[in-house]
Amino acid sequence: MRRSSRLLAMAKRLFDRPHHVYSLSELAGSEVAAKSTLSEDVAFLRAFLEETQEGTIESLPGASGGVRFTVGMPESIRLRFLERLASELSHPSRMLPGGFIYMSDILGQPDVLDNIGRMIAAEMARVQPNVVVTVETKGIPLAVATARYLDVPLVIVRREHKVTEGAALSMHYVSGSERRISTMYVSKRALPERARALVVDDFMKAGATAQAVRALLAEFSVEVVGTAVFVKTEEPQKKLISDYLALLEVKATQLDGSIFVQPVYHA
Repeated sequence: MRRSSRLLAMAKRLFDRPHHVYSLSELAGSEVAAKSTLSEDVAFLRAFLEETQEGTIESLPGASGGVRFTVGMPESIRLRFLERLASELSHPSRMLPGGFIYMSDILGQPDVLDNIGRMIAAEMARVQPNVVVTVETKGIPLAVATARYLDVPLVIVRREHKVTEGAALSMHYVSGSERRISTMYVSKRALPERARALVVDDFMKAGATAQAVRALLAEFSVEVVGTAVFVKTEEPQKKLISDYLALLEVKATQLDGSIFVQPVYHA
């Protein structure tokens, strides 16, 4: 196989399963090549990805080491994508009672979900989560996309206990937006030992749901290493959790009923 073909085959394996650790032999597949040659190929791909800001390839030492592709996204593409979504979400017809926004149609588009998952994974890979946790139901597609780019399992916190989940732990909490008591459940079998959880959701107003998920996971001695949401509201400015990533923000609604959504700019 020519080098160009070998590079394409290696790149496809890395892109098909981001964040998965491959040995050089696994990465080469059925192609026979010297280890030094494969190392040069990896270095070439790494340089290309870092130059284009599409991600990076890490070399992990040790007996269980190998190479791992971590996704990225050029800032210009990220902002252009978020600005397009912000414009679509700012249409007055999307305003719902209680300060919510209708966005189910947008979050039903595969390319949108893929890009959001990629952005969250690119930002949160640094905290090294080994599980993604979300609350049913609207956050599930975003969490699946994120888990795919982090190569970690997904755990769903349920609003109702299902017998198919087995024994579960439950917690009551007061919704910050609706001011009513709600309950959430998580299966005792779902979370791995020494779990490092990234909580992903579609929308955050006061942060009561995210706070409740953290408290529920604490009952399993799970370390919550981060929280990421697609959209947050400007008000209340002081959320119930302080450490979180948001991609878009809903600014205060205008007197004429219009809404304004803008990207959240990160340093």
